[in-house]
Amino acid sequence: MDQVVVKTNSLWRWIPTLYFSQGIPYVVVMTLSVIMYKNMGISNSDIALYTSWLYLPFVIKPLWSPFVDMFRTKRFWIITLELLIGSLFALVALTIPADNFFRLTLMVFWLLAFSAATHDISSDGFYMLALQQHQQAAYVGVRSMFFRLSMIAGQGGLVYLAGSLKDMTGSVTLAWSVVFVVLAGMFISLSVYHKWMLPKPDSDQSRGDPDQVLKTFFTIFAEFLKKKNVLITLCFLMLYRFGEAQLVKMAPPFLLDATSKGGLALSTQMVGIIYGSIGMVALTCGGLLGSYLISRFGLKRCLWPMALAINVPHLAYVYLSFAMPENVALIAIAVAVEQFGYGFGFTAYILYMIMVADGPNKTAHYAICTGFMALGMMLPGMFSGWLQAQLGYAHFFVWICIAAIPTFVVTSLIQVDPGFGKKTRPASSIT
Repeated sequence: MDQVVVKTNSLWRWIPTLYFSQGIPYVVVMTLSVIMYKNMGISNSDIALYTSWLYLPFVIKPLWSPFVDMFRTKRFWIITLELLIGSLFALVALTIPADNFFRLTLMVFWLLAFSAATHDISSDGFYMLALQQHQQAAYVGVRSMFFRLSMIAGQGGLVYLAGSLKDMTGSVTLAWSVVFVVLAGMFISLSVYHKWMLPKPDSDQSRGDPDQVLKTFFTIFAEFLKKKNVLITLCFLMLYRFGEAQLVKMAPPFLLDATSKGGLALSTQMVGIIYGSIGMVALTCGGLLGSYLISRFGLKRCLWPMALAINVPHLAYVYLSFAMPENVALIAIAVAVEQFGYGFGFTAYILYMIMVADGPNKTAHYAICTGFMALGMMLPGMFSGWLQAQLGYAHFFVWICIAAIPTFVVTSLIQVDPGFGKKTRPASSIT
């Protein structure tokens, strides 16, 4: 395949901004929306149910990825989608003050989720087309770092900004409207910037024949379903994060809710610092340690410690919900411990998907795996709010610990190549 050889120094002009722009819309629809709705008085049941549906575009994005190949270039899609995402952020800002804001903003978040999922497809495809293979390997850490920084900026910086504006103006509505205006300006600027900075590789062309593209897609999907022990694989993808999928929807509301409701009554700014910044740094450190250990000992030896790590730290929330500590440092440590365990344990999940996808169509099969990964977060998250309302926070977190059982069952059933993940198969594949 012909490629334009891109100078190394020019890569720093667009890889960081491209992957920062990939992370922001995801964190907005998955986490920022939860905190915004909680600030604006929406019930936990409704928050969990309706925001979990926003995972759906990421579940089914492999189904429309062929259409991105068929029409126009990846570069065109990136620039256009960033302009669209910026416009949708502006639309959220306009609909927040409306009387029926919950319904209207959800509709816009749906459009944002589909746009973000399509932006993911085009960005990852462009990265592979614009860079030679050795450059892809060399810069995978850079793209991962800036994606993580976008998580910190979204869950930490933007949440802190919303809380500060709320205190300054006395208006939750105005505060969140301003946040989304900032996001709109950011993405319109990114669209203009990438219009000038993204290279134009010769290989970035539309694929042409729709019939052939669709035929190839269905063939690839059929090959995935023919993989050995595929049912066990799908169960693992769906259930490995069964407890975490429920916890992630209720953790921010628990930190924000009043003590009379069983919450910790933290300010929005403090949630941005503890959950959005400290928690995300801990998650990243856990992932880095997991990557290192798998590269040294292999996935098989690390699998069970990581399955335990993604579940046992849920006890931190059991402690917080029963003890109700007022010490902010203690709360931050508990959240960091849980997030570190999540990052550490999630590494095994990523490497398992890479192992399952290995073969002639590894890119497409990995995309299918990520679709099931998103479904595994979406379905448990949908009923988590209702369950928390029935049990209360303390007993809900006890249930989260019990929900580790399906994880341990599917972990015991999967088969892993003894040498997979060691240095002979570079751990730099993890993103």
